[in-house]
Amino acid sequence: MTALPGRLLVITDRHQAHHSLETIAAAIGRGSGRWLLLRDKDLPAMERRDLATRLARIAADHGVALSVSTDVALAAEISAAGIHLQAAAQVAPARARLGGALVGISAHSLADVAAAAAAGADYVTLSPIFLTGSKPGYGPALGTEALRSAAAYGIPVLALAGVTAQTAGACLSAGAAGVAVMGGVMRAEDIARIVGDLVEACAAAAKQRMPG
Repeated sequence: MTALPGRLLVITDRHQAHHSLETIAAAIGRGSGRWLLLRDKDLPAMERRDLATRLARIAADHGVALSVSTDVALAAEISAAGIHLQAAAQVAPARARLGGALVGISAHSLADVAAAAAAGADYVTLSPIFLTGSKPGYGPALGTEALRSAAAYGIPVLALAGVTAQTAGACLSAGAAGVAVMGGVMRAEDIARIVGDLVEACAAAAKQRMPG
């Protein structure tokens, strides 16, 4: 299982973004964030390819690992650090194409988590943990107890939806390996500060749960 680049995964959404995604990628690095996922799946293929190429260069310059959502061919083309998929059945073909790249799955239930673990994914994002406008259509908030149950499957789980620096600690205390944030970072004016606060909250919670 490939190690996660960090406890915070920032997910792009240019529709919510206060700054350009290129500016955001650089600011994530300045805030000690180490992992960015290019989502923005509605972009035309060539525009998304060009954006991914720019983000890969900026991310590398700032010590940030870049993952790509859905498009395995694009991830291979830019030598992305990882791919984020929608179904466990996609894990094996992605591994065959990308080798040792990080492979993640979107999960919205414990059944999804179990399937991802069985398929050999490196992590899952589990959502929605809290109520948020960024993840509509997936039913009621699962709450932190779902993270406790999901952790039993032995796969790193990232809490997604409505997570802030104030709630990140509770997510890790419940068993999450980390958190994933979209709108809270995209809409921020001072991205480096928000990212730094999230990274610090996750680090403090992880330290508290260490034995001894």
